Amino acid sequence: MKRCLWLAAKGSGNTAPNPLVGSVLVAEGRIVGSGYHRAYGGPHAEVHAIESVRDKSILRKCTLYVNLEPCAHHGKTPPCADLIIRSEIPRVVVGQTDPNPLTAGKGIERMRAAGIEVITGVLEEECRHLNRRFNTFHSLGRPYVVLKWARSADGFMDTDREESKKTGIHWISHPAVKKLVHKRRTLEGAIMVGAVTLANDDPSLTARSYFGRQPQRFVLSHRGILPAKAKIFHDGVPVEVVSHRGGPASPLLNAGDNLTWTSAPAETGLIEAALASMHAQGINSVLVEGGRETLNGFIELNLWDEAMVITAPHTLGKGLPAPSLPLSATHSRRYATDLINTYYNR
Repeated sequence: MKRCLWLAAKGSGNTAPNPLVGSVLVAEGRIVGSGYHRAYGGPHAEVHAIESVRDKSILRKCTLYVNLEPCAHHGKTPPCADLIIRSEIPRVVVGQTDPNPLTAGKGIERMRAAGIEVITGVLEEECRHLNRRFNTFHSLGRPYVVLKWARSADGFMDTDREESKKTGIHWISHPAVKKLVHKRRTLEGAIMVGAVTLANDDPSLTARSYFGRQPQRFVLSHRGILPAKAKIFHDGVPVEVVSHRGGPASPLLNAGDNLTWTSAPAETGLIEAALASMHAQGINSVLVEGGRETLNGFIELNLWDEAMVITAPHTLGKGLPAPSLPLSATHSRRYATDLINTYYNR
């Protein structure tokens, strides 16, 4: 099962909204085949594993290991449970059941009904952690939410903009951390900021420094007041603005062909409306990069699952206080000069 998890992780950033899945075939104590789900729309892990076995007669002696329950429905590909049955594999070991209601136990039931011995719950916690985005999307009906911010050693995430009159991004973290953050962007389905951050920093919200999939961009704006000259409105890449206003407050923003406006009902918060829009589009994770009001909004609503907090060694003395979390970091590591703490909201 550990081998399955290692294989599954190789598909990171390429399979969403599908899960990360690895599969291993073992016969008489030897691994005879393996595979993983490489990209959305392509063959599943079990298919690759079975196809990797040259002598198909060996399959009748095999145990198939897979970190997620084999699917039982027709999607982009046929059901893996049916393939396993046709291959006459006598034993299957599953890490976790599939939370997707299209499968949700049906794959296990179908294999057992065909006489296959099925064992479940092997390294289940590790399996669930690997597919935490997929699990959250189907179990909670919203994307997996990752908060990210950088702070100085004395707890500030920005200078005092009113006092300094500074425009543009104020870099706090080490330059090497930028590439790490961009790598993280390729792993999430969407990226989000608030209108104040858009006005102050004019960010591109892309993974420019790392090869991979670009996240879909979202901006929260209560009144639809946004800087018409912001880069993201003129680069041709789609942007969705979630606002209590039905459209832009500035007529200049009407010219942006890449803009989509989502109107949030007055009784609904922007955060909830944005997450609902993402879920409807099949986006299973979002990286929230600020600003402070937006980040605190997620924390106060308890609508977050993971946080990446980067602490630089230098101080600012004063400025905009960084958010704080009511729990201890799950793990920490040094990257260049900075300390990166990861928090999980259990």
